[in-house]
Amino acid sequence: MQPFRQISGPAAPFLEPNVNTDVIIRIERLTGVPRAELGAYAFEALRTPSDGRPDPDFVLDRPPFRGAPILIAGRNFGCGSSREGAVWALMGLGLRAVIAESFGDIFFNNCFQNGLLPVVLPKEVVDRLAAEAGSGAPVAIDLVAREVRAPSGAVIPFAVDPQRRQALLEGLDEIGATLRRDPEIAAWQARDRAARPWIWATG
Repeated sequence: MQPFRQISGPAAPFLEPNVNTDVIIRIERLTGVPRAELGAYAFEALRTPSDGRPDPDFVLDRPPFRGAPILIAGRNFGCGSSREGAVWALMGLGLRAVIAESFGDIFFNNCFQNGLLPVVLPKEVVDRLAAEAGSGAPVAIDLVAREVRAPSGAVIPFAVDPQRRQALLEGLDEIGATLRRDPEIAAWQARDRAARPWIWATG
């Protein structure tokens, strides 16, 4: 997983509430499209309306937001089903962080597992940040300092779970974090094998 420390760039304002994971990536795309190619299908229903032609007005397809590293989203972003592919699709678009008033719980957890930073800020702050970012002026996110820097220069602190923050800084998912403690695990297993050999019996 790619470590996350600081990013800076355009922040695409997309303040629709209750954008669910089926809107982010359709389920049928997860059965036939490789993970690395899912970005092309992110927000497919919004980017390609019923006539099949791309909608040039969709914010992530407009300059300067093509390839933007930050999305400023509406409340309850990522609600709905638990598909991890929603995070993969967003990252396939080039996103590294999503700022919103609130997130769907499972989506929020999946973000940390895949290196996408979800930043929770109060609604009035999100709205103000979206208005400032609408011109394409850069927004910066510093996970080390736990701060968002608005185009105006305002510094906005945000909270993040310390363990999850450290895992993102080091580029570790739960498996990676567990493997770093392999010597401790092996030492415990050796002690337990000596204390309770019947537990480890085979056959």
